[in-house]
Amino acid sequence: MPLRFPARAAALGLSALLTACGALPAKPTDAASSALADTADTPLARATAPLLKAHPRLTGLYPLERGRDALLTRLALAMVAQKTLDVQYYIWHDDLTGRLMMSKLLEAADRGVRVRLLLDDVGANADDELLLALSAHPNIEIRLFNPAANRNWRALSALLDLSRMNQRMHNKALIADHSAVIVGGRNIGDEYFEANEEVDFSDLDVLCIGPVVPQVARSFDLFWNHKLAVPVKLFYPERKLDGMLDALRIEYGKQLQADRASDYLRELEHQATAARVRAVQLPFYWGRARALYDEPDKADPEEDATLLAERLTPVAQKTRRELAIVSPYFVPGDGGTAWMTNLVKSGVEVKVLTNSLAATDVAAVHAGYARYREPLVEAGVKVFEWKPDPQPGQAQGLVRGAKRSGGSGFGSGAGFRGSSRASLHSKAFVFDRRHVFIGSLNLDPRSIELNTEIGVLFESELLGQRMAAQFDRLVPQDAYALRLEHSDLRWHDGADGQDYDADPKSSSWRRFTVWLMSLLPIESQL
Repeated sequence: MPLRFPARAAALGLSALLTACGALPAKPTDAASSALADTADTPLARATAPLLKAHPRLTGLYPLERGRDALLTRLALAMVAQKTLDVQYYIWHDDLTGRLMMSKLLEAADRGVRVRLLLDDVGANADDELLLALSAHPNIEIRLFNPAANRNWRALSALLDLSRMNQRMHNKALIADHSAVIVGGRNIGDEYFEANEEVDFSDLDVLCIGPVVPQVARSFDLFWNHKLAVPVKLFYPERKLDGMLDALRIEYGKQLQADRASDYLRELEHQATAARVRAVQLPFYWGRARALYDEPDKADPEEDATLLAERLTPVAQKTRRELAIVSPYFVPGDGGTAWMTNLVKSGVEVKVLTNSLAATDVAAVHAGYARYREPLVEAGVKVFEWKPDPQPGQAQGLVRGAKRSGGSGFGSGAGFRGSSRASLHSKAFVFDRRHVFIGSLNLDPRSIELNTEIGVLFESELLGQRMAAQFDRLVPQDAYALRLEHSDLRWHDGADGQDYDADPKSSSWRRFTVWLMSLLPIESQL
């Protein structure tokens, strides 16, 4: 008898917790909004109008390879915007670059710009207090995509609703005044913009103007108005927001003042002052372009949605000569391995660049990838693994042809910290040196089946030729080439001619850990 009451109380408590963890707040009927397209009178639209007139029906694309350039371009768009900023990210860290970006959004809102910020709840893992304070601004609305229902027990809430919470919004996009957009692989955080002392992500974004911009805007609206995009305010209906924004301004001011003392921001400000270049002076590539993206229903296990991979398939099927794949998280599976094998048999040269074990930031993904290395190499696929410390030296950028220091050009640059560990984060596909896809899509089960993704498919022989040529010239120096010798896998370092018979520059313990993880049935989640 004494045990019954505690047991019943525990059962009732668990039942209540399960109920609380499972219910998302209902969005009001007037919550929908759409992109502001009437922006022809804005400075950004006026600056790009002559270029678009000279290239009718074509999209202008400018690659953002270096982290500092990518950050400066984002800051510039936020500073020049006059009517609207639509911002969508998987990760947004509250670090030096994250605070800098957020402060520019706040400044834009202060001058009357409508700011819509959509963050993935799990990826961003943002502080609700910070988001609530920003949401107190009349021109800022912040929504969390596919959020945990219980904000006090977020981890448990996610665990109890795993079928839904396992599917994430991996999209990255920033749209300014319906006139310019940045899409690509970068999230918002120091490691993406050469500001992290421990790791430097080699990444790639593109700045686009022209017809592809409203296409990305339509994608943003689909996500923004989806039932899983919940305004952060709705989780705290009784919360009084008076004074929160003022307190945040004071705190942000203190933090940014301290940040400005850093070498990174001093050098960044010097670069911004020295490079005040208008958009009309950027050397855009011009060509036909389409925004390809997953529909937000992909994140709802009860819905059926058209997938980005399906939209990219027709181009892949038409590849006849060469396919270059850059994917930091690369788990092709049996199907992908068979597809690439058949391409090689049909005469297509297939080249893949992914992370080495020493360079990857997700060992579990490497464990899923490792079992496919030998079959791919044996089939004739040229597989390269990015080094954790690519050789410094003067080299041409991946697609621009501008001199820079270090890296292969797949979004990497000189960086501020010579001791940083390099990790590949770019996602790009080049089909027959003519069609280029750059976005957030990895070639792994999570990107293809679970997370939502976005990117731009661009048709340009000039861009395709330059990217493919740079792959051939630089990747063999900055990545290990995999080979088979007497059925044993070998890693060849093209920079010094050295060969390795195990994953280079990785410890025996790390290799053992990856082998152990490879035994787990988790490939579908990678």
